Amino acid sequence: MTSATTPPGRPDVDTWFELQQLYADYASAVDSGHWDLWPEFFIDQCLYRLQPRENHERGFPLATLSFTSKGMLKDRVYGIRETLYHDPYYQRHVVGAPVIRRIAEDGRLHCEANYAVFRTKLSEPSTVFNVGRYIDVVVRTSDGLKFASRECIYDTELVPNSVIYPV
Repeated sequence: MTSATTPPGRPDVDTWFELQQLYADYASAVDSGHWDLWPEFFIDQCLYRLQPRENHERGFPLATLSFTSKGMLKDRVYGIRETLYHDPYYQRHVVGAPVIRRIAEDGRLHCEANYAVFRTKLSEPSTVFNVGRYIDVVVRTSDGLKFASRECIYDTELVPNSVIYPV
């Protein structure tokens, strides 16, 4: 993960660019409505959680959404396509550059990035839907970098209506 010219605790340039691309590709996938792409950003035994900041900071387990495997993410995709009824809307992510907080001995990247999600319902102006930060653990796989966990910690205690699409 690092070379003789890379400072300890920092990734090499190729890993840094790959991490940037992972974040950009994720936002593009969830904004495009190609829901089958979403689970492929994760390893099989993963964690995806959408949780209010207050609960996260207090160590409370209650989350708006919580999935503990890639299979559960695929089930959510099925729900989005086949069973959830809602007013259609578009979403658009604006994601800051990820900050690598730590590289574990096993090579796992512990990262954070701020995000804002805007929502546009048909025939309505765009609104800010969800703002917060991602707290991620990213691992290298044979298919490139993937999320082992993605915690979406949103700043407000309120979420408009319901959360249908991934944040």
